[in-house]
Amino acid sequence: YGEMPIEYPLQLWDQDMEGETLLRVRVTDTGAVDSVEVVESSGHPDFDEAAVQGAKELRFQPARKEGKRIEVWAQVPVHFSKRPRPDTVGRIPSA
Repeated sequence: YGEMPIEYPLQLWDQDMEGETLLRVRVTDTGAVDSVEVVESSGHPDFDEAAVQGAKELRFQPARKEGKRIEVWAQVPVHFSKRPRPDTVGRIPSA
């Protein structure tokens, strides 16, 4: 839930590098992530490593099947960009 705890690697920020890593994460029946795999590399090992480390801290609503919480695998794209996301441009923060 909420913000993703994935840090942009400073050495790549200073070099104006951007990229996207696609992860596969296993979400436990409590919503924690207990396994992370890189499905598609960004092409930059620092981005991939930051994505994996940050994904380990993610929390999800547990998946349910027939009313019971279950473990599932999910794909998580991690986009490293210095530009604001399109859905945040022009928004006024709520008080």
